[in-house]
Amino acid sequence: MTLQSDTTLTAFEAAAQERRWVAKVRSGDEAAMTLLVERHRRRLLRVAGNVLRDSHEAEDAAQESFLKAFREIGKLRDDRAFSGYLYRICVRLCMDRLRSRRAEPAEFDQAVEARNRQVETKVVVDDLLSLLSPELRLTLVLREMEQFSYDEIAEVMNVPVGTVRSRLHAAREKFRKHWVEAVGEV
Repeated sequence: MTLQSDTTLTAFEAAAQERRWVAKVRSGDEAAMTLLVERHRRRLLRVAGNVLRDSHEAEDAAQESFLKAFREIGKLRDDRAFSGYLYRICVRLCMDRLRSRRAEPAEFDQAVEARNRQVETKVVVDDLLSLLSPELRLTLVLREMEQFSYDEIAEVMNVPVGTVRSRLHAAREKFRKHWVEAVGEV
């Protein structure tokens, strides 16, 4: 069993390959498990990092996601749905971590102070993302930073596509409003 570069595989071939690996994991094949981790690790880390805004905590959440997915692989009804299953686990774990954090008041003044100190745009974006509710922030991060499709976001967040669209609209509007107030430009 070799890992072909995902760039050399068509989407259909990659999906078929992943189904084969999932079937092998079900029968205890550790090599297939390693291949699935290699395929999804970087993107899972990006998702967790963008949601949690902490690289160490993101690493823990990603690792915990793989462990839970492999431990509970018997609950997966369709081998074709592994990636969505894995990302849903990751998002739930990240949301649990966000909820368990001590609530800190997110004040707009932090973003204004950041602008006054002329920090990099990334810091301002991070501050402004923290002003959004976890659901809006997650929706915006998955769409704009991770380039997930509406259907992928709906699957990961376990909500209808219409809910994704409305949350994304609200998140963009709130983010834009905060951006204009913080930076003074559209």
